[in-house]
Amino acid sequence: MALYVLYESASGYGLFLAHGIDEIGQNTEAVRTSVTDLNRFGKVVKFVAFTPYGSALDALNQCNAVSEGQMTDELRNFLENSLPKVKEGKKSKFSLGLAEPKLGSHIFEVTKIPCQSNEFVLEILRGVRLHFDRFIENLKPGDLEKAQLGLGHSYSRAKVKFNVNRVDNMVIQAIFILDTLDKDINSFSMRVREWYSWHFPELVKIVNDNYLYAKVAKYVDDKSQLSEDMLSGLTDIVGDEDKAKEIIEAAKASMGQDLSPIDLMNVKQFAQRVMDLAEYRKKLYDYLVAKMNDIAPNLAALIGEVVGARLISHAGSLTNLAKCPSSTLQILGAEKALFRALKTRGNTPKYGLIFHSSFIGRASARNKGRMARYLANKCSIASRIDCFMDKSTTVFGDKLREQVEERLDFYDKGVAPRKNIDMMKSAIETADGKDNGEPKATVNGDANEEPKTENKKKKKEKRKLDEEKVEVNGLSGEDGTAKKKKTKKSKDVVMADVPSALSEGKSKSKKKKKSRTEDSD
Repeated sequence: MALYVLYESASGYGLFLAHGIDEIGQNTEAVRTSVTDLNRFGKVVKFVAFTPYGSALDALNQCNAVSEGQMTDELRNFLENSLPKVKEGKKSKFSLGLAEPKLGSHIFEVTKIPCQSNEFVLEILRGVRLHFDRFIENLKPGDLEKAQLGLGHSYSRAKVKFNVNRVDNMVIQAIFILDTLDKDINSFSMRVREWYSWHFPELVKIVNDNYLYAKVAKYVDDKSQLSEDMLSGLTDIVGDEDKAKEIIEAAKASMGQDLSPIDLMNVKQFAQRVMDLAEYRKKLYDYLVAKMNDIAPNLAALIGEVVGARLISHAGSLTNLAKCPSSTLQILGAEKALFRALKTRGNTPKYGLIFHSSFIGRASARNKGRMARYLANKCSIASRIDCFMDKSTTVFGDKLREQVEERLDFYDKGVAPRKNIDMMKSAIETADGKDNGEPKATVNGDANEEPKTENKKKKKEKRKLDEEKVEVNGLSGEDGTAKKKKTKKSKDVVMADVPSALSEGKSKSKKKKKSRTEDSD
């Protein structure tokens, strides 16, 4: 059986014939050693046909189809024109070798061409790839490498689906840096406090904020030189004139030791570093808020930018978060507690990262679990809307937040919340830009259908009255007049006839029983 080999190059499809090889001679090791030698390989593998791609976009489409195991129309026409014709009802005397088994199965389903993919075929394809530029006559040196480079870039770019505005990786990196900065700024600020307290220990009790403490330490520098002239500058930093006067008074009666100018210089430089880190942390937070409003606006509107970013970071991406059910999202971040509870057969955790939301803190102790479950449900909806919706809007997030607020009121005060379907309908209307003054249809349509139902009831009553009149006239008048008017019997008349018929049937059955007993006697 002849073996044809299909090679998908960066410039087009190539078809080769591996002749003179029987099944017994298909030794993979022998083929592997003979692949590198063009003279030996050229005697076994012959070039049959080649079809180039029409453009770079066509090459990308063909490459995507091959990777997904789909046969395109161009590939089907090429195979049907290049391979030998097979008569109907007869087996083909050749097979097609491929590198992709999925593509081979699809080709066999559509064209009934037998395909195979094994180590022997892969070794032949390796030789074809190695000597491909020798088989094609009009191919210039360097053209194949350029085509491979361009197709590789476009294929990778299409696979990644790079979108500058919706890159959740930036959010993941930003929240990681933000958490790291919080730890570093806290530890560095404590180091500044401890270091400068050797010189001015009373300042710790007066200024509590870490950022303000570093700012004041840099401004004061040597406490012995602090005077009333520096009161305006201290007031600008601290924001309170009384506190600034307290600092000056404390410096005059301070119990700290004196430091050398070099030590004070190092303290000032370190305090400046802490201030720079704190200012960069503020800028990074603003950047995170802006990115979350671009990537996941509804999730950010519902639960906040920081908690939403932590959920995306823990899940790996916004798509992974959207795939998570609400039960998984509820305990996201509490995996250790969950597995420990499963191992010890204890109580499983009620919440994970969503505990940092303000809604959980506002709920009472007995309603925290319920609130966490409800909030996880709404977060799951918001993440799916953000992931799969084309246009960016915060309408759904605002409506979901209103629902969570109403649920909190329901737990605390017993006020019944609005239904989810009503909230989503109003969110869709506002998202589509409909006018708010239009009359909104209710869910079950009772408000709009009230006049219709009243008209129907009146018509039914009129029909019943007409039928009763017709029946009375039919009993009193002639039979012909009653037959002319075809009317439906009312339910009351039918139900009235039923007990009479039943009584007649019972009397007949009693008579039959009596006659049977008399006959037996």
